[in-house]
Amino acid sequence: MKANKNLTSLSQFVDKEYGVKGTENRDKLESEYEAFKLGVLIQQARQEKGMTQEEVAVLAGTNKSYFSKLEKDSKDIRFSTLQRIIKDGLGGHLELSIKL
Repeated sequence: MKANKNLTSLSQFVDKEYGVKGTENRDKLESEYEAFKLGVLIQQARQEKGMTQEEVAVLAGTNKSYFSKLEKDSKDIRFSTLQRIIKDGLGGHLELSIKL
């Protein structure tokens, strides 16, 4: 099978479109991706528990509108609110890590 010279890897595409790591555009992209990923993780956990947004929001002491925005675009969230959503709303445990 012949290799297609026009194909690029995802890493190459991101480098070309957003710049290499450490540049302003790339840092912005990666920051936004982390926020998006958090929203997706919360949504997946909620769905695995078979709960609605409203059910989780009530248990976590927030409202459905706020929770919906969190899942859609991961609006800025206070750490204490995130902990309540995970612990009280979803009955889970939040684990964090720092990668350098």
